[in-house]
Amino acid sequence: MPSITRRTFIASCAALAAAPQARPAAAPDIHFPAAPRDRLAVASYPFRNFMDRPGHADLKLTEFAAMVAEKFGIHNIEPLSEHFPSTEPAYLDELRRAVEQAHAHIVNIPTSVGASLYDTDPARRDKAIAGSRKWVDVAVAVGSPSIRVHIQGARGAAPDVGRASESLRQVAEYGAAKNVMINLENDDLVTEDAFFLVKVIDAVASPWLRGLPDFGNSMMKGDEDFNYRAVEAMFRHAYNISHVKDSEVDNGKIFRVSMAKTFDIAKAAGYRGYFSMEFEGQGEPYEGTRKLIEESLRDL
Repeated sequence: MPSITRRTFIASCAALAAAPQARPAAAPDIHFPAAPRDRLAVASYPFRNFMDRPGHADLKLTEFAAMVAEKFGIHNIEPLSEHFPSTEPAYLDELRRAVEQAHAHIVNIPTSVGASLYDTDPARRDKAIAGSRKWVDVAVAVGSPSIRVHIQGARGAAPDVGRASESLRQVAEYGAAKNVMINLENDDLVTEDAFFLVKVIDAVASPWLRGLPDFGNSMMKGDEDFNYRAVEAMFRHAYNISHVKDSEVDNGKIFRVSMAKTFDIAKAAGYRGYFSMEFEGQGEPYEGTRKLIEESLRDL
């Protein structure tokens, strides 16, 4: 092997510095399918009681895409981060191959990042940013175009647009460099209030940070008008993923939503992305998911 002289090393470094660097795309450019069934996905969250429980030989994440394709005729999945038994490269490669063998795609990964993005402590915000970046890398490894970042609360701190947007600006920049979308969901009624999220998204003003409208989470206030206004605001900021449900159950109380009305809101917003089935109603998730799919196909 030829030796590298100091002059050769300096020349090589200069050449690398002079070479054009790869730049992130200005904006995401996902080519969405048009056929209604091809726009549907199934989330793993409703099947959480079956997923890789210790001591049980239940449903493995590597089997999830094949199960969804066989039982529901759907070839898009949305695996929850908590259902990943590992994020080591060997496992992620195994998962990606299993999804490909099922002729399926991962369309989003909902993830929690272990800290608050608006914490008053910069070190804890840095932890949340690092956790978000980790899942961007996972998305790249398994071929997902996006992740959903959960904004958790911080003790003694109210949701703060300034701190949250500064943290998410860094996450969105990292996502842009990796061609991975960052989504925010109207999930928690306090830390992820739809109108708070809209303010954060507008403050960051990046095409790589978008909304993930959930059909029913904002109904948990018990205010139907608020829910539909929240969903409408989220769809105006959405790009590639939303969560479909016809009801939510909280401490035995059922909150129902109109899927037809919510699909009309999505259409009015010009939304062209995926609709992921996230059954949250009464009963078991297999039949509940099947009914959501049937109704979604009618409404689309």
